Amino acid sequence: MMNRILFALCAVFALSLPAMAQDATGTQEDVTAPAQAVSVEPVARDDAIAKRVVEIMRSTGWYKFSRVEVKDGIVFLDGRTDSLDHKVWARELASKTQDVVAVVNRIQVVQEANWSFAPALSEIKGVGNRIITSLPLILLTLIILPLTWWLSSLAAKGLRRWLLGGIASPFLRDIVARFIALPIFLLGLFVVLQVAGLTQIAVSVVGGAGVLGIVVGFAFRDIAENFLASLLLSIRRPFRAGEYIEVTGMGGTVLSMNTRSTVLLSPEGNHIQIPNAAIFKNTIVNYSASANRRDTLEVGVGYDVSVARAQDIILGVIAGHEAVLSEPSPMILVDSLGSSTVNIKAYFWVDAHAYSMLKVKSALLRLVKKALTEEGISMPDDAREVIFPQGVPVLQLGGKAEARAQAIANQELADSAKQAAKVGEPDAASSAAEGDLGNEQEELAEIAADSVVEEAETDLLSEKG
Repeated sequence: MMNRILFALCAVFALSLPAMAQDATGTQEDVTAPAQAVSVEPVARDDAIAKRVVEIMRSTGWYKFSRVEVKDGIVFLDGRTDSLDHKVWARELASKTQDVVAVVNRIQVVQEANWSFAPALSEIKGVGNRIITSLPLILLTLIILPLTWWLSSLAAKGLRRWLLGGIASPFLRDIVARFIALPIFLLGLFVVLQVAGLTQIAVSVVGGAGVLGIVVGFAFRDIAENFLASLLLSIRRPFRAGEYIEVTGMGGTVLSMNTRSTVLLSPEGNHIQIPNAAIFKNTIVNYSASANRRDTLEVGVGYDVSVARAQDIILGVIAGHEAVLSEPSPMILVDSLGSSTVNIKAYFWVDAHAYSMLKVKSALLRLVKKALTEEGISMPDDAREVIFPQGVPVLQLGGKAEARAQAIANQELADSAKQAAKVGEPDAASSAAEGDLGNEQEELAEIAADSVVEEAETDLLSEKG
């Protein structure tokens, strides 16, 4: 009895030596510990165990060149298979066989090339079966999603027409209406995902969309900034289509505004596109917002004339012009003392919606010059210094000669004044060259109407909702 026990222990120790040396030798042996208590007196013979295990393995058809050897209850498995699961299955089979002490699994896993189309056809068949199984869900999706989208659009249209009519900006009305109607579509999408059992996936997608939105926001920061600026500009409406504005050093008539930029038509006929973010951040000068605008003109008269008389003459000309407003009344003020002239600056107001500031100023300068010339008021140019290297000879005239020279000078001045008065300056409010004093903004509007601006987006300045 003792000898059998010692033999069994030695056998177990001997079998453990190959397992310990497996990593060093690199042999593919799978050794398992005893699955059950080791019997001292085994009932089943080794050849019976081997015969039973090999018959079962061959009946599966999973193994090639299979061979089973049993020594004192220890099973040695040899052969080849094409799946690791089959190798594990053989080990489990041997370990659960009656009176098996341990299993040494030396079955090799060999992947053989499979040139059969059966796996691919089987996979295609599986996909077809899944599609057929999912047909009710697909039909439900094709019904619910378009229906909720239509209901959402209908709700947005109704909100824009009946509830949001107080919002002046069509762009803002559209955004608010779509934002309020969005939950209707989201409800339909939630129903579809709930029926499909994809609620958790939907939550993951929403979370991923949030992260993606942050990334896209950084990548397209300028586009998002211009979009928000266009939204705020459509709310505040600092200008309208057809008005003349100046921003970032650029001036022109406003043609349109989209979600990216505002298009201006310069007086030279050029199209200027300014990003909305730049417009929102900078100072906007709207020359068309107020009807009344003030302008100035400057005239220099000689030191030998009465400044007060010159002021009265200029005031009479400006106040009497049809384009100048009586309230606020014109102001004629002495601005500075020049090198050879007393500089007078006239301030006057004009209805800029009805008259052109450039044409009115031109007409006033022409009429002021004519009035001052007729009244004999000199308007000398800047003084110039003339150097005579040899000096200026002085002739001493007698009494009669001096009186005669003075008379000649006075006559020349009188003739000069008469000649100036005969220049033929018209007394009309506008000359033929100046033409109609009407605001040229109407002409620019006509040019703008004929111009073509290639913009696919809707004009945010349009009054149509």
